[in-house]
Amino acid sequence: MVLLEWFEDVLRESGLMPLWEAVSPWLALDERQLIFVVATPVFIGLFLWEYRKIRHNPALANGRESLLNFLLGAGYQTTELLFAGLIAFPVYAFAFHHRLMDIELSWATALLLWVLVDFFYYWFHRTSHRVRWFWAAHVTHHSSERMNFSTAMRQNATNIFNGGWLFYVPLAFVGFNPVWIGVCYALSLVYQYFIHTTLVDKLHPVIEAIFNTPSHHRVHHGRNPEYIDQNYAGVFIVWDKMFGTFVEEKQDLPVEYGITRPVYSNSLIVNWCHEYADMFKAMAKRGPLTQRLKHLWKPPEWERDSSEQLTVKSE
Repeated sequence: MVLLEWFEDVLRESGLMPLWEAVSPWLALDERQLIFVVATPVFIGLFLWEYRKIRHNPALANGRESLLNFLLGAGYQTTELLFAGLIAFPVYAFAFHHRLMDIELSWATALLLWVLVDFFYYWFHRTSHRVRWFWAAHVTHHSSERMNFSTAMRQNATNIFNGGWLFYVPLAFVGFNPVWIGVCYALSLVYQYFIHTTLVDKLHPVIEAIFNTPSHHRVHHGRNPEYIDQNYAGVFIVWDKMFGTFVEEKQDLPVEYGITRPVYSNSLIVNWCHEYADMFKAMAKRGPLTQRLKHLWKPPEWERDSSEQLTVKSE
């Protein structure tokens, strides 16, 4: 606390405090970002511990790819930091201003919000796999053919522009403060970092029955036909069991990580944008506009019938 007071004194005496007060809301420097700032050294330290154990197995770890993963994550955090305050915050502020009720923060409401955010995360995550527009941003996280802690950092810098954050706006309309929503979401992502590993086998059956675990999440990253598009949970695996998307990891069926249309590139831009390029390329093919637009909301594997790609005659 004393150290923080010293920092505040330095900033106050510099004369830059008015600038900081003007800029920090725009940068969305709230508790959510603070959680990521505090957690990042832990993430790096845990990855280094894991890397020492798996570095000699190229199927589990690759130093160059791990560096790429952290750079992809840094790009994601940068766009979140710069644009969340401009794009997402006004929508949440509008929703909260027109809230249906006033919800005071307590242990009970905090726990309720934690569960609700995870429920909404399940549907956001499921949609991110089954609607191509959202998959275009999420695919980056799945494109690695290795599963380790650095894979958790493999994120897309376009997420803030893609609109996935809209899934949680109804919680603000109900009456939950957007800052609380952001904190729960951030803590959920922190939890999910720890399930991106091959070093942890199945846990106690009670834990496996309630929570998302490394075993469950390895399945989610699989491109095996039996595993693909399963186990969407963030924290509580019960959502998958409730909605029919749960598959258990099988010892006789090793997980094959990655996506069905692999992209091998060390370019940040390629890793962030390749699915957008493919989607817009598919939309550019001749045919009625209504059919072209379907590429935005149809599943990633959907293709138009050749009969739908009509030749447009020039006038």
